Amino acid sequence: MTQPTLIRREGAHLRTALSLANRSVPVLPLRAGKVPFGNCPACRDNACGGRPNMKTPGPCDCPRPCHAWAAATTDPDLITGPAWAPVWMQAAAVAYHPGGIGLTVVDLDHADAVAWARRTLPATRTVPTTRGEHWIYRGTMPSANHVRDGIDIKSRMQYARWLGSGTGTLAPLPDTVRALVVRKPSPVRPVTVPVPAGGGECPHRTPAYLERGIAMAEQRIQAATSGVHATVYRAFLAVLSKHGRCGCLTDTHMSRLFAAAQTRGESPRHCTDAWSNALTALGM
Repeated sequence: MTQPTLIRREGAHLRTALSLANRSVPVLPLRAGKVPFGNCPACRDNACGGRPNMKTPGPCDCPRPCHAWAAATTDPDLITGPAWAPVWMQAAAVAYHPGGIGLTVVDLDHADAVAWARRTLPATRTVPTTRGEHWIYRGTMPSANHVRDGIDIKSRMQYARWLGSGTGTLAPLPDTVRALVVRKPSPVRPVTVPVPAGGGECPHRTPAYLERGIAMAEQRIQAATSGVHATVYRAFLAVLSKHGRCGCLTDTHMSRLFAAAQTRGESPRHCTDAWSNALTALGM
C-alpha cells in the first residue's frame, strides 16, 4: 500500500473519530476484521491490572488504545496524540462505546434477524450494516453475544462499529431486549452427598431452631449480589458448624441448600465441592 493511500485512510478515520468525540461519543480505532488493536506489551495478558471500568477494576492508565471498548475516549489530545498516531495509520474502521453515551445497539447480523426485530421490537433508529442492521435504543444494559441466532447486544461493555447516524427516532430500551440476556436458571438436579452422622450434643434442642438456620442459609444464598460461590460455601459452613455434629441434619435439609444454590446458577459439581470443602474445614 502506498504512503498517500495510508495518509488518506488515516485522515478519513481520524476525522470521523474527532467529529464523534466532539459530540461526546467515546471512540476507538479498529483494525482489519472489525476488531480492536491488541494490547501493548505492558498491558498484555492484563498484566497492568486492566482499565478501571472493565469487569476487573485496575490501575491501568496506558495512553494507547489497549483493552478494547474500555479505551474509548472523547479526548482529542489523546486521539491525535503520539500514542494513537501509529494505530490510525493501520485502522480499518472507527468504533464507539454505546454504553458510554447511554445507548444499546441490537446488532442484527442477517435478514432473518432483521425480520425477527421488525416483528418483535418497537421501531427505533436503525443503521444499515454490511449484512443486516443496527437497531439503537436509549438506555443501557449488559452486553451479550449470540442472544439469538445472528443477534448480539452491544451496550455497557462492548463496542459497535460506527456506520453513520442512521434514520428514525431513538426509542426507549424495551423490556423485550433486556429479556434477551436474562439467563434462565438451570433445573435443580438432585445430588447425593454425605450428611454428617453426628452423635454430639444437640445445640438447638428444638426443630424450629434448625429450621431457622436452614432458612437463613437459603436467604443468604438467594440474596447474594456477587461472589455467589463464596456465599454458598460460607452458608454451608455455617450450617455444618452449628448443626453438623449432632445428627439432626438430614438429606432433606441438604437438598434445600443445594436447590437454593442451583437457582443462583451453581452447578451440582460446585455445590458438591462447596459441601466437601466445608466438611474438610470443620474436620468432619
